[in-house]
Amino acid sequence: MSDDATEPRDTREPSPAAQRALAEAAERRAAIDARAAEIAKQPERKGRGGLEPVRYTDWEVKGLASDF
Repeated sequence: MSDDATEPRDTREPSPAAQRALAEAAERRAAIDARAAEIAKQPERKGRGGLEPVRYTDWEVKGLASDF
């Protein structure tokens, strides 16, 4: 068996396409988190006690998620 600490690590930089994809994914995550923060600030009316929409705009009721 080999020790993970002794194996060389891959130190190459990601390709430009991979870097663009990672940047786009980070932007999408930031937009989703910003929308979730905006929703969290709004008071819920006649709800079941807490926000129902989860992070990716799905709805959860009694442990079952549905996407509208």
